Amino acid sequence: MTIKDAPEEWRVTATSTPFRGNKTSVRTDEVVMPDGAVVSRDYQVHPGSVAILALDDAGRVLVLRQYRHPVRQKLWEIPAGLLDVPGENPLHAAQRELYEEAHVKAEDWRVLTDVYTTPGGCDEAVRIFLARGLSEAEGERFEVSEEEADMELARVGTAELVRGVLAGELHNNCLAVGVLALTAALAGDGIESLRPAEAPWPARPFTS
Repeated sequence: MTIKDAPEEWRVTATSTPFRGNKTSVRTDEVVMPDGAVVSRDYQVHPGSVAILALDDAGRVLVLRQYRHPVRQKLWEIPAGLLDVPGENPLHAAQRELYEEAHVKAEDWRVLTDVYTTPGGCDEAVRIFLARGLSEAEGERFEVSEEEADMELARVGTAELVRGVLAGELHNNCLAVGVLALTAALAGDGIESLRPAEAPWPARPFTS
């Protein structure tokens, strides 16, 4: 038995969009179950996201602290952002986000992992990149606003981040998944075994 997710689509008899927001919307589908029953399923329709675990030469991860209104907390996170343009190359989006949020560029990019954040209620797919060979970006810093205007930046060792995740002190899912995936890669076949930055992503197909 192969443990591997597989595409499948159950029949939808009707669909509606009761809410449309600036970036996301809510959809209601009438889905036919295996026993023939038709049930309603509400879920958030999301464009997808990228996140970047930026690792410096000292083994520290670039993290930022940002207010998140839905959970009423300031969370430590890794740089991340939406795939604003349909079909956008996720690597290009990740490079843009790293520049805008941290004014940093990276020489080496690899895919760390791909995840669905909350597949029971949202179709958001996130590609988490590992970025190495960090240096300060050229030019002026990106002008931030709203929640990002209050953002703090830091560089923290991976062991400290793993400790915080397991202790229930760090809750951002991209940070948690990213640092745990990096730890697993280092303990396993190594960073060189990770997928290339342009690896296919069936959840969010893109062009080069």
